[in-house]
Amino acid sequence: MPVRDAAFLRLLILAGLIEGTSTLVLAWAVIMKRVIEHPMGATAVSISGSIHGLLFVGLVAMLFIGWRRIPLSTGLLIAGLIGAVIPFGPFVVDVPLYRMLKASSPS
Repeated sequence: MPVRDAAFLRLLILAGLIEGTSTLVLAWAVIMKRVIEHPMGATAVSISGSIHGLLFVGLVAMLFIGWRRIPLSTGLLIAGLIGAVIPFGPFVVDVPLYRMLKASSPS
């Protein structure tokens, strides 16, 4: 399937990288709070959790928009939605998205 909007595909890949990274930051904050019992752990979880939630909702919205705008296949949309919930999922889903981008760019 040809890519109609490569610029949006680039933004979707970037959003996946940012959202995946926010998951790692949130995981570290939870470790600070629960395992290390750092005094700033609760604050770190509160801040990083809020940011991660916003980025998660944004990624899911971008996946649905990209489904029609890029267009993404239904299978890739479902993989993206599952990947948005699973840790490291956005990094895995970015691989076929990047391959789509490379295949669509003129050589």
